[in-house]
Order: sequence, then structure tokens, then C-alpha cells
Amino acid sequence: MHQKHASLRLRLALLFALASAVLFALMGFYVFNALEREVAYRDDMALLGRIDRIENIIKDNSNIDLLKKQPKLYSNMLGNKDNALWIINEAGDVLIDVNPENLATPIISELKPSPLFTTTSSEPARMAWEKVNSGDANLFIIASKLLTEREQMMAAYRWNLGIAWVAGVLLAFIVGWEVVRRGLLPLHRLSQQAAGVSPQHLGLRLDEQQQPQELQALTVALNLMLARLEEGYAKLSQFSEDLAHEMRTPLNNLMIQNQLTLSQPRTFEDYEHLLDSQQEEYERLARMIDNMLFLARAEKHDSALQLESVDLEKLSQQLSGYFEGMAQERGMRIETTAHGYLTADNALVRRALANLVANAIRYGQANTIVTLRCNTQTPKWLDIEVLNQGAAIGGEHLPRIFDRFYRCDASRSHPDDSGGLGLAIVHSIMLMHGGEVLVSSSTESTQFTLRFPRQV
Repeated sequence: MHQKHASLRLRLALLFALASAVLFALMGFYVFNALEREVAYRDDMALLGRIDRIENIIKDNSNIDLLKKQPKLYSNMLGNKDNALWIINEAGDVLIDVNPENLATPIISELKPSPLFTTTSSEPARMAWEKVNSGDANLFIIASKLLTEREQMMAAYRWNLGIAWVAGVLLAFIVGWEVVRRGLLPLHRLSQQAAGVSPQHLGLRLDEQQQPQELQALTVALNLMLARLEEGYAKLSQFSEDLAHEMRTPLNNLMIQNQLTLSQPRTFEDYEHLLDSQQEEYERLARMIDNMLFLARAEKHDSALQLESVDLEKLSQQLSGYFEGMAQERGMRIETTAHGYLTADNALVRRALANLVANAIRYGQANTIVTLRCNTQTPKWLDIEVLNQGAAIGGEHLPRIFDRFYRCDASRSHPDDSGGLGLAIVHSIMLMHGGEVLVSSSTESTQFTLRFPRQV
């Protein structure tokens, strides 16, 4: 079973929601802490302000006993019930006690050095105190505010922030989903255009100009791929047609020969000649099949090369001796000046050179010289050249000369040739070695060059 992956739209929407969740969380955390600090700062300022006002009242009244008779003054000054005020003398006697919530009276010996601190009792409170001089005595002014109301307010605010965070994340996911859907519309249109490409419509191309900038490179790559597919499909169709034509000729010859032979009685010698003729056709078919199998294997990227050091001088002499008889039949001579060493597959190099030498003898001018030589002047390449004299290859044939079953002149085919696959085999062998095969032709001579990369 194929593993099902989440859609790109869902992934992007989730990433957008995740990024929004982190951003909203950081913003909420900052706002909540800022508000908490601001509320605490205002409460502290309020406590210190009350102490300053009480201090001013004490300084304006010389008798503290008169202040005890005005409790409503302090109650109105404090406002809410969660506020408390104590004025205590050095002996610990409480002179004024405004304590609506009945909080525990502070002990002056336990007051902390800081003028502002928070108690750790069951009901935490924020306290501020100050020691003032009143006549001959020192008084302690202590103001307090319960933190219960503040904590409840901050808890409610925290809850509201949480709800807003959840709502914001869900909204970000919905918005992200729609934004991604709209943003992927060009990709959807591109896929619809690509879906229109078929073996019957390989000439279709995707419109690069209508695509956004981010998809233009992909569109160009797809168009290049379609061009390669169209070229490969055309070559495959041409190959199938050429293969059918090449196979039909020897098969028709065999059938015609058999029909003529069976049409009337024949002597033993006639059957013997028939078998000889048919053997040639069978051999031609066998060579064609072997060459096609070789090309099929050569096109595989995992085809292994048996790399070794090839002695070019020895190899050229061996080929010269092998084709000497074939050359003498046409009054030709093979001249070899190749030398040096090449790291390559010896059997494949031999096959490529043998195909070129055989072609040079077949199609070269009679009573001329076929030259097999090396060119070592280029530092990156080693060239092996096969040169023959004779009629030039037409310029219209050079671009297709390495195609399978392609012949410049079908009437010049020989019964023992490679069936139009010889140069295609040479081309495949050079591609396997990471090199190339070049051809140049003039009215005087034709030269094929096997260009091998030098091993570093």
C-alpha cells in the first residue's frame, strides 16, 4: 500500500497556524507581564502615597490624640475594604487601626528593611511602612493592601488571553488555509496544463510567462523534459520503423526464395545454393540482433566497464592485420601510427575502432590508404583518428550519421555490414567512456575521431 502524505495546503496552513501560535503566545506573555508590572507599580505608588499623606497630617497636628478622634478621615482616605492602615508607637501600641478585613496587626520588630514588601500569610498582602518623628516620639505608619483582588483580576485577564490565543490560532489556520489555497492556484493550473500532455500531444509546452516567478524555473525544467521526451519518442518511433524495415528485407528474401524453390522441382545443387543464400540472411539477422542487444545494454547506466591500460600501438597493429585481407580486395592499405596508452575497456575500444576501420574500407576510394593514428596534443583528451580518402559525406547526413539504421545511401549497403548500427554502436561506446565521437568530411577525405577523456 502507498503511504498517504498530508497535502501541501494542510502542511502550510498548519505551519502558518503554528507560527501564529508562537507569535501570539509571545505577545500575550509580554502584554500580561507588562500589565502585571504596571498594576503592581500603581499599587505600590498608592501605598507610598497614603503613607506620605498620613505623615503630612501627623506633622500638621501636634497632638496624636486628636487624630485618634477622626477615624472616618482615614477610612475615606483608604477607600476599598481590602486596604488597611496602622499607626504604632515604638512601644508597639496601636494608636490608629483602620482594618476592615481584620488583618493581623504587624509587629514593628518584624518589619523588613525594605519600605515595600509582600507578606507570605494565608492572605498575601502588599505592605509599605515608614518611621516618622512626632514630637518626642517616633511613630510607625504601615499601609497594607490585600492582593486577592489583584490576583483575581490577573487570573481573569489570563483566561481572556488564553481564549483570545486559541481563537487567534484557529483563525490563523482558517486564514492560512484560504491563503495557501489561493497561492497554490498557479500550481494547480500548471498541473492541469501538464495533464494535457500525452503521446499524441507531445508538442504541447507549458506557458512560462503566465506562471509566477517561483514557478518559472519549474516550468522551464518541465518544458525541457517534454522536449527530451518528444525527441526520445520520435527516435523510438523512427527506430521501430527502421527496425521493421531492416527485418522485413531479409525475411522477404527468405520467403521469396522458398516460394520460388517450392514452385517446381529442384535438383540437389539448387537446394544447396538455396541453403547457402539463406545462411547469409540468417547471419545478417543474427548480427542485427546482437548489435541491438549490445545497444540496449550500453544504454543502461549501470553497465560496468572493464577498465584497463590499452596499448594503442599493439591494438592498431592487431586491427591492421585483421582487416588486411579486406583492404587488399579493394587495393587499399592500412597505415597505423597510433601509440601511447589509454585507460578504457579494451574490448569496447577494439569494437569501436573495428567498426570505423571496416566502414573506411567499405566506403573509401579504392587503391587508397586508410590511416589509423593518435592525437595527443590536447591535455584533457586523447583522440584516436580513422581517416580514409573518398567521396565526401553530404552535410545533410552528418547530424544523423550516428542514428540507428541510418544510411547515407541505402543502395551502397553490403551483405556483411552492421545493418546500419555500426556507428550507433561506436557512439554508445564513447558515451559509456564519457567521451564523444566526431566526424568531419571533405571532398578529399573523411575522418572519424574517438575522443577519450584523460584519466587524472
